[in-house]
Amino acid sequence: MLADPQTARDVLTFSGRAAKAGADGVRLQASDGILALSAAALAPQGLFDQTPTVLAMRIVRADPELRCDLVVEGLGETDDPAQLSLPETALSPAWAGIAPPRAGWQQTGSLQTHIVAERAQWGISAVAHGTPAGAGEEAVRALRARIWGEPDEALLGLPRGVAFAAHAFGFISGAENVRVTASGRWTRLAFARGHVLSRGPAVTGLTAVRQTGTVAEPGGGV
Repeated sequence: MLADPQTARDVLTFSGRAAKAGADGVRLQASDGILALSAAALAPQGLFDQTPTVLAMRIVRADPELRCDLVVEGLGETDDPAQLSLPETALSPAWAGIAPPRAGWQQTGSLQTHIVAERAQWGISAVAHGTPAGAGEEAVRALRARIWGEPDEALLGLPRGVAFAAHAFGFISGAENVRVTASGRWTRLAFARGHVLSRGPAVTGLTAVRQTGTVAEPGGGV
């Protein structure tokens, strides 16, 4: 049960956009009359995949008695315009096991929506023109990971996928100064219509060797 029919339509719209963006399900987290919807616009597909995790999130009002935390493939309409139906089974995608922090967010900058829209369109064009005819699913996935996972200076060095998520989920609407905050490895872009959260790829390889123990100083001292 959602707060009203308009909210239910908003949730259905988010779910539909998640499916079109290729997201592996929609996470529903509800308590105290608040429902947080999130979906992965980008997520690594394997242990050595360096694609960043980029989530789209929207927060709406729900029935105060609704309490849940699950991932579903989608939602459906019912006879009650303020109520949506869930599928019989839930999903367990890897991205849902990595939750953004609830606190510790500090502002690191801001972005104008026209810049976000421009970088999204550039990436869409690059993917379209870079995909050869007859390319297999793995080749297309690798190209998308490279285009959307690349840091973009116009986006404060964030992966270009944050622009893709904002565009795909309909968060870009008119002129807006988007607040950018960070907490640990997570960065959040706060649009009026929703949030885009990005988590950088895991650090791989060996760290530099650090010297330990005492070091003799010239002249025999320690």
